[in-house]
Amino acid sequence: MVYPLEDSRDSSSERALTVSQFTGMVKDLLEGAFPAVWVVGEISNFSRPSSGHCYFTLKDDGAQLRAVIWRNAAQRLRFDLHDGLEVICHGAVDLYAPRGSYQLVIDQLQPKGIGALELALRKLREKLSAEGLFDPQRKRPLPRFPRRIGLVTSPTGAAVRDFLQVLKRRWLGADVLLAPVRVQGDGAAQEVAAAIRQLNALQSDIDVIVVARGGGSLEDLWAFNEEVVVRAIHGSRIPVVSAIGHEIDVTLADLVADVRALTPSEAAERVVPSADELRQTLGQHAQRLLTQLRSRATSARLRLESLAARRVFRRPFAILQQSEQRLDEFDARAARAIRQKLADGRQQIASTAARLESLSPLGVLGRGYSLTFREADGKLIRDAGELQPGDRIRTRFDNGEAISRVEK
Repeated sequence: MVYPLEDSRDSSSERALTVSQFTGMVKDLLEGAFPAVWVVGEISNFSRPSSGHCYFTLKDDGAQLRAVIWRNAAQRLRFDLHDGLEVICHGAVDLYAPRGSYQLVIDQLQPKGIGALELALRKLREKLSAEGLFDPQRKRPLPRFPRRIGLVTSPTGAAVRDFLQVLKRRWLGADVLLAPVRVQGDGAAQEVAAAIRQLNALQSDIDVIVVARGGGSLEDLWAFNEEVVVRAIHGSRIPVVSAIGHEIDVTLADLVADVRALTPSEAAERVVPSADELRQTLGQHAQRLLTQLRSRATSARLRLESLAARRVFRRPFAILQQSEQRLDEFDARAARAIRQKLADGRQQIASTAARLESLSPLGVLGRGYSLTFREADGKLIRDAGELQPGDRIRTRFDNGEAISRVEK
């Protein structure tokens, strides 16, 4: 379609088009010429804000093309989009008038393959993973209250500003030692690795190292996928926090670091505590401790009052008096038992004596019998044949004795 100009005889002001008019003409021409087109390219600078729309750049070796997938079409995708993914897109060309730029509005998209950088990244990741550099078991915890923080980043980027602002707001008890490096471009990886090694070699103790950079495309973040950086982080004796890009950006430095932060601001939140939260926590602990102390004091007082109300404290001598009374009872019982034992013993002795008396040969003497002994040797004479004339004998009666001499 051709839009003729006014006659040349008209004034230039009358013939001139406004920017909006000219852009509208171009928009009609462009959109009319390309109502539907297939384009092959590699995704770069991908972003997906909260609106759900997807914005990125399609590129090849010679050119770039802005592209957008509106939320309704993005919800139908069955795979995740990311930088480095080579795709085949179908859509219509649209001219965005407020910015005067054209873009491809995609309604269909399918992956074609992966880009060269993505392929290199995948191979390096597999190699380092096989060596155990990404093993979760080797990751170390961060110190609770760091006193010195080593920050490896560009001194002019937004990352250092965001990190320091959050750090200042949360905690004033830590010093930051900045190791300035380039964070993209040729030689950036070597500078980052050297800075990490230098912080480890300092005589003054560094409690934690933060490697930070703002977001960007896969190419922009490539320095943090270099093997030299990954091995420097792995070899660090100091715990390392990686804060590279945004939440959707994942580099090999994130995988090998002890802790990954989604952004530099979150890295500041991860490495230092919040003074306000700490004060609040201490206040809660103090209140809980006070409550427990009061509860224990109340419990102890109630227990003391309960003990004081017991009979043993109201009448402290009652137990002693009862013990004395029981002792008197035991004494009386013992005396009675002793007397009874003595009586039983005397009765038993008397009975035994009576039996012995009845069996005693002396008892027979009382019935008229006597005992005869030879006086010379005191031998009891049972047979008269044991005597000879002239022997002196002693005869014992129940009452008294008599001495005589044998005549016959």
